[in-house]
Amino acid sequence: MQRDLEWAGWLVSRRAAVDRALALGAQDRGDEPPAAGSPESEALRRFRSWAAASLRRGASDAEPALDGVRVDPEQALRAVEDWCDAAVEVAGAHGAELRVLLTPLTARFAAALTGARVARQARRAPRPARRAVVGAIDRIADAFLAVDLADGLVVDANPAAAALLRTPREQLLGAAAERFVAPDDRGAWVDELAELVESDEPRRFRAVWVDALAHPIAVEAHATRHQPTRDRLLALILARVL
Repeated sequence: MQRDLEWAGWLVSRRAAVDRALALGAQDRGDEPPAAGSPESEALRRFRSWAAASLRRGASDAEPALDGVRVDPEQALRAVEDWCDAAVEVAGAHGAELRVLLTPLTARFAAALTGARVARQARRAPRPARRAVVGAIDRIADAFLAVDLADGLVVDANPAAAALLRTPREQLLGAAAERFVAPDDRGAWVDELAELVESDEPRRFRAVWVDALAHPIAVEAHATRHQPTRDRLLALILARVL
């Protein structure tokens, strides 16, 4: 906890140095950092503030505040990842430690960006989105499942989930999520998803999944409720192997 507090202060005090490293990195790649006032710049600003606050609190379920942000999740995530790379570079010998702290925060921010975009699409056209997630989620290392809370079926999954469960994504879609949970853990799994039906508070819990070869996989899951249409509730689940 103390080390997280130190890093929270570091992110604030070294912001200018990180921004300079970000600009130099973009120049080396022939790119440009997000322009001031652009949607990507606003998303990055909110990520920085949320990341520092999350590190100050330690383990926290507080979600990023994205009200009013209208941005392509992939472009915003690219800006966030570039900023994280710059921060790790500025941290020097302690960069690996900072990377460990920033990686799960980046994954959660990507999930929040995706959820915000799907919600906007649902408001514009009241029908289920073609996918529950967009490409940004496909790029993260954590396993991602979107589960319909009405029937418990998987409606989307990223490549990391397919690899972890040794199951092609096409076979994950439409399958009962409970099928990939160890038998002794299914009761707790159902209870956690039931809590999302009753409340929009994020859930953090541990579970034991099983892959296609019946190998157990202990994971820590972070689940958020998402309502893409008036009549549909999804659980957006990010899982990291313990």
